[in-house]
Amino acid sequence: MSKRILLIIGGGIAAYKSLFLIRVLARRGIKTRVIITKGGQQFVTPLSAGSLSGDIVYTDLWDLTAEAEMGHIELSRSADLIVVAPATADLMAKAAQGLANDLASTTLLATDKPVLYAPAMNVRMYDHPATQRNMETLRADGALFVGPDAGEMACGEFGDGRMAEPEVIADAIEAAIGAQPRPLLGKHVLITAGPTREPIDPVRYLSNHSSGKQGYAIAESLAKLGAQVTLVSGPTGLDTPEDVTRVNIESARDMLSACEAALPADVFIAVAAVADWRPAKAGDKKVKKAAGGLGALELTENPDILKTLSNAKNRPGLVVGFAAETNDVIDHARAKLKRKNCDWIVANDVSGDVMGGDNNTMILVTPDGADPWPKMSKAASADRLAQKIAESITEMSLT
Repeated sequence: MSKRILLIIGGGIAAYKSLFLIRVLARRGIKTRVIITKGGQQFVTPLSAGSLSGDIVYTDLWDLTAEAEMGHIELSRSADLIVVAPATADLMAKAAQGLANDLASTTLLATDKPVLYAPAMNVRMYDHPATQRNMETLRADGALFVGPDAGEMACGEFGDGRMAEPEVIADAIEAAIGAQPRPLLGKHVLITAGPTREPIDPVRYLSNHSSGKQGYAIAESLAKLGAQVTLVSGPTGLDTPEDVTRVNIESARDMLSACEAALPADVFIAVAAVADWRPAKAGDKKVKKAAGGLGALELTENPDILKTLSNAKNRPGLVVGFAAETNDVIDHARAKLKRKNCDWIVANDVSGDVMGGDNNTMILVTPDGADPWPKMSKAASADRLAQKIAESITEMSLT
């Protein structure tokens, strides 16, 4: 699985080494997204970093275009590891004290990912009690460090404070990424996402407002935990998450067939908003207005994918359904849990802008009770659910 780091380039003469670091990481199959501080731009340009990384370079917290494309919260959590190189005394002081007055410091405060610092500064600055105190604070918070090295500095002095060489930093990055747990290695997760389309005639169909964002986010989070993920998706405009196998379908019957073909699986997660009904007979030609229009549209019930897989002979060990409700959310979820014979139901109130939006408020309903989660981004919700699934699978393996 390819990895991605977020590299924060601070304002120091060693910033030029960070350009070499991007190239070293690329040779090792590690993708890099870059933030350059205002000070860092005095030494390297966004153009040079972007040319090497092949991605947008972020510089300004108040850049509306950058925020629209990827908000700083999402940016702070989009990588497997954040690397600060060079990590100046100023950047580490801000991070240690929780300051957030520019893009780099805000990202460091907002991240839920590990952070690796590569300090670089004058030896007097490095030895100063304030710098040492800030580094100890960061270590206590779980931060990792590589370097600095001892040697001659640009200012002419000699001592600790030289940033570690790019190859050494790259080794530390690989060690940090490799240390991250992947509890779902060897497990197959089958997940559905998006809407289904039920044809009325060759140009019309019945569907719903599902964007597929939540299901795709869950697939991505599970893949990051090492799972082999099969994503059976209705029509969406979303890109396939990295390291996820995607199967495209249109109708509910197509989705059921694709899910059954993908079995066996250790986990099945039914996130898709499947149409409950379809036209009893789809026309093979477009229905014309002059012919009287559609008239009364006769509907027939679609297959129940969640219930079918929950009761299958080769039933996955953990079956998770989703319940999109507009009222009495927990009561409806509990009833669905029993009716479908699944293990968990993730319930949410979709009466607002959840369908198509970027945030969600979910309630995890199990036979043991209901666990309401606070409102968060769909990416954060996905990470939380993926961790819950990993914990459950681990417990099942131990029993």
